[in-house]
Amino acid sequence: MSGKKEKVIIKKYANRRLYNTDSSSYVTLEFLSQLVRDGVEFVVLDAKTGEDITRQVLTQIIFEEENGDSNLLSVNFLRDLISYYGKSVQSFFPSYLEMSMKNFAQYQDQWRKALSVGGENPGFDMFSNAMKANMEMFTKAAQAMTGNPFYPTPKEEPQPDSQLKAMQDQLKAMQEQLDKIAKK
Repeated sequence: MSGKKEKVIIKKYANRRLYNTDSSSYVTLEFLSQLVRDGVEFVVLDAKTGEDITRQVLTQIIFEEENGDSNLLSVNFLRDLISYYGKSVQSFFPSYLEMSMKNFAQYQDQWRKALSVGGENPGFDMFSNAMKANMEMFTKAAQAMTGNPFYPTPKEEPQPDSQLKAMQDQLKAMQEQLDKIAKK
């Protein structure tokens, strides 16, 4: 035996109830949200068809969180995200977002410490460098996907003031989220 725990199987019934086959009990979306936070792997299957509907349930959890007090996604981010559907970047954008999230999680403690330091823009250089690295990674991926070596890089195209303001607003929102996390 490898010691690796199997994924928990959750069945979703037509009446929208979720059943945890591991504990033989009905569960809520809040329970599944906590499993994600605890790093517990699970899969959600349609009880009738056996179809894997994990993606839909995770999206539903995000929807519920965004409708509560835990807003994490800005309106601009959501609009940008929607705009990528149906475009050529759709094929590699999920991998880029996943890598960005892993990178963010890896450095979250360092960023939290930097943001806890006083000053007007604490940790701004750290975020700025991370955003530049992410943009370079995205640009390289776009070049690879489109085969266009002339795709502009962030160094070739200066950021307009409005984009800088938007990034500062996003940084402020991220700082507020980190402050909330730190208080828990």
